[in-house]
Amino acid sequence: MAHPWHDVTPSVECGELPSCFRAIVEIPKGSSNKYELDKPTGLLKLDRVLSSAVYYPANYGFIPQTLAEDDDPLDVLVYSTEEVPPMCLCEARAVGMMTMIDQGQPDHKIVSVLIGDPIYSEFEKASDFPTHIFKMLKRFFEDYKMLEGKGVEVDQVLPAEAAQAIIEDSLARYSQARRKGNIIGLGG
Repeated sequence: MAHPWHDVTPSVECGELPSCFRAIVEIPKGSSNKYELDKPTGLLKLDRVLSSAVYYPANYGFIPQTLAEDDDPLDVLVYSTEEVPPMCLCEARAVGMMTMIDQGQPDHKIVSVLIGDPIYSEFEKASDFPTHIFKMLKRFFEDYKMLEGKGVEVDQVLPAEAAQAIIEDSLARYSQARRKGNIIGLGG
């Protein structure tokens, strides 16, 4: 069985890394269930049902073969007209990045668009979005853990260049950790 974090190549034919990449969706937009990759098995697990009356404003997942500063795959939000089912591979393009501080650690969220979406594929940069979309995104991340007694700090959405630098860094961190055998879920 293929492991979605380790066995899926992040590059796509329609564009160059780090601006274009494969994303694996864990949570479809509109969901209040928090699904996440079970790193040892590669299966999708239900982590929790959000305790606040909120839902994910975009499809949420990760970029394969990346390792973020929190030792998880790099998070990605994929904006599209429709919800994308869990564990679906899709091709995305980075348009920006939002950083939050979660339990004292930086937690970057790459903001992207679904390349094959006839509406969102026309958005080239974060400033192409209506401002209200990112107000909703920021508010979601400020509120989604509130009733669990956990607070987060959320920054504004940064441009695509910031996202590309974080993607490059996460690809390099993954490669280095993999060479050293320091990644969960890789058979030995």
